[in-house]
Amino acid sequence: MAYEDETERETISNHIRPVLESAGWGKVEGSRIREETICPGRILAGGRRGQKVRCDLVLEYKEQKLATIEAKRVDVSYRDGIGQTKDYAQRLGARFAYASNGLKWYQIDMATADEGDFEIPFPTPDDLWKRTFEDDNEWRENFGKIPFEQHGGKWEPRYYQHRAITATLESIAKGSRRILLTLATGTGKTSIAFQIAWKLFQSRWNLSGEPTRRPRILFLADRNILADQAFLAFSAFPNDAVVRIRPGKIERNASVFFTIFQTFMTGEDNPVYKQYPPDFFDFIVIDECHRGGANDESEWRAILEHFEPAVHLGLTATPKRKNNANTYTYFGKPVYTYALREGIADGYLTPFKVRQMASTIDEYVYTGDDKVQQGEVEIGDIFEEGDFNRRIIIPERELSRVKEFMNEMNQDEKTLVFCATQNHAAMVRDLINQVKTSNNVDYCHRVTANDGELGEQHLRDFQDNERTIPTVLTTSRKLSTGVDARNVRNIVLMRPVGSVIEFKQIIGRGTRVYEDKDYFTIWDFVKAYERFNDPDWDGEPEDPVPPRGGNGGHDDPPDIISDPPIDPPLPREKVVIALSDGKERTIQYLKTTSYMGPDGRLMSPQKFIEMLFGDLNGLVADEDRLRKIWSNPETRQRFMGQLREREYTDEVLKEVKALVDAPNSDLFDVLGYILSANPPITREQRADNLEKSGMGDIHGEMREFLLRILASYIKSGENELSVERLTQHMKAVYGSVSEGTNKLGEASAVREAYFRMQEKLYT
Repeated sequence: MAYEDETERETISNHIRPVLESAGWGKVEGSRIREETICPGRILAGGRRGQKVRCDLVLEYKEQKLATIEAKRVDVSYRDGIGQTKDYAQRLGARFAYASNGLKWYQIDMATADEGDFEIPFPTPDDLWKRTFEDDNEWRENFGKIPFEQHGGKWEPRYYQHRAITATLESIAKGSRRILLTLATGTGKTSIAFQIAWKLFQSRWNLSGEPTRRPRILFLADRNILADQAFLAFSAFPNDAVVRIRPGKIERNASVFFTIFQTFMTGEDNPVYKQYPPDFFDFIVIDECHRGGANDESEWRAILEHFEPAVHLGLTATPKRKNNANTYTYFGKPVYTYALREGIADGYLTPFKVRQMASTIDEYVYTGDDKVQQGEVEIGDIFEEGDFNRRIIIPERELSRVKEFMNEMNQDEKTLVFCATQNHAAMVRDLINQVKTSNNVDYCHRVTANDGELGEQHLRDFQDNERTIPTVLTTSRKLSTGVDARNVRNIVLMRPVGSVIEFKQIIGRGTRVYEDKDYFTIWDFVKAYERFNDPDWDGEPEDPVPPRGGNGGHDDPPDIISDPPIDPPLPREKVVIALSDGKERTIQYLKTTSYMGPDGRLMSPQKFIEMLFGDLNGLVADEDRLRKIWSNPETRQRFMGQLREREYTDEVLKEVKALVDAPNSDLFDVLGYILSANPPITREQRADNLEKSGMGDIHGEMREFLLRILASYIKSGENELSVERLTQHMKAVYGSVSEGTNKLGEASAVREAYFRMQEKLYT
């Protein structure tokens, strides 16, 4: 076969793999050559995905990714793959990156930035290992001998999970005793903790430094639901190796222990944790370690101080430390960070839109014409968002908000509603159940600290993806963390959000990926969207700063955990106002929708239009070129794919239509307006023009069929004109494609008429 006839895959098979195999790759025990899909691509509307990221070859040895290789065909320059292989190596954390066309090779050392042409023979697995790790470390070698526990082939580490696991084990191997991982909610922190524990357990790592016994590992959380979820996730361990520490019982005969801070603190004179020697645990995982912070009086700190000799691994979803400085001071800089924006861009987390719901009663001034049913208030008193349902209650205001989001959203979608207090959560629950269209008595429940075991059961039912009831849960603060429910489609904010940390936790309730879940919606009545403008929103963590008065070391570790958040103290008697007759009907809402942009920041439709204008100019020269592309359903489909890859989802483009006051126009007219400022016409006008002047040569059954398609187009939009929809139209009109061809003629003739109609439609 001539070189110019080879495909890229043939170049890999014929030229690149033989070079690697001759160096022992794939033959030396513990080495692998594998293709890797790094990420599946951002989730787009209609179940589609953006561009997936795939590395041609990854070289693994002792469970470490040592090198990436980007291959090009023999007749293409090997240098064309340099940018790609660098990107892959950065994502995977590989020390070396290679580009090759099978004849020539280029090498990049990602650590030293040395790069240049490279002559084979290729390094052996041991050679590349020694070049990657210049120091010998026995525990690194031991960890590398233990394969991941893949749960019968059902689990394969995602690239960022692999990096988090290996970074943690590397820190342990080097003797670090305080380690922090920062990963967005929904990215699998519990799975990461399990794999780390699995390798420590199987390799017999312990604080003695000698593999003489299995380690004793503690998973420490602040809520039972988190400890229970972790306990279930560690099911691959032998039954006698794991144990759940319950109140009043001391457990010692196990390897992996699960409990919550509150259980360890029981017993005033001799709390549970003190009944374990300080060196009992070798490794402690502190889940959601950011909670708490600067409360120097917290008794919970005493637990970590008591078990000071152990290696402490903190897991958190909040990278910034303005409000959790002590967490980062205690643990140090994260050994690995994976941000929310990265998870959404990669397609491992669900994107979202924000529905901003401003109203004429966001602020209330008492003027004397409303009825005071409870408490004291003076004319001119002003109440702002933070006062509602804490200092003042206006039931009609809450009812109007409930009606507003319930009328707009799909009431069959699972929804979390965050309220100001537990009492407010009860009121909102009742209002939702009063206005719902469902006839199920369990449609909406409250889950707060006061709801006890009954609330926990409602939460478990809500988390069950096979169940549709309850559909809505109201809460105050309890559900901001620990709700592993993948199918949450709506998050409603009816109270101010106290910090970026809390906002990020709440957002995380909706980011988990689920089948047919293209996005989730944040219904924002309290201007929480302003948190997206905070520089700490999704940035990299800053270097730790010692707390004032502290020594910056671990001798006086700050409190990193506090009790689960509860409602702040309330005034003894709230003001309750009943709006005067008819006033409720005058409440009006100004609504707009924003989307998460490519940089992870919130982007308004106006910003999207500005960006769209620039991108359109890069895709099409002018409106005439756009018309030519749009007139053919095949080229139109490819063009739409290019738009979606640039984050212009169907939802975004629908919002853009509304913004330019053209909700009933063809997207072609909207894009033409953005390009050339030509006023858009409606789909009905466009179809009428075609029927009056462009269908004179089409008669009989074919004309009637095409008119039926035009009616669908007027009603539902340009998607009715796709190539795939032609078959569906024939089935809808004639019952089957074969019956349709009997009436209309050969399938090729029907297709030609379908395409010709569209060419005339856009003329």
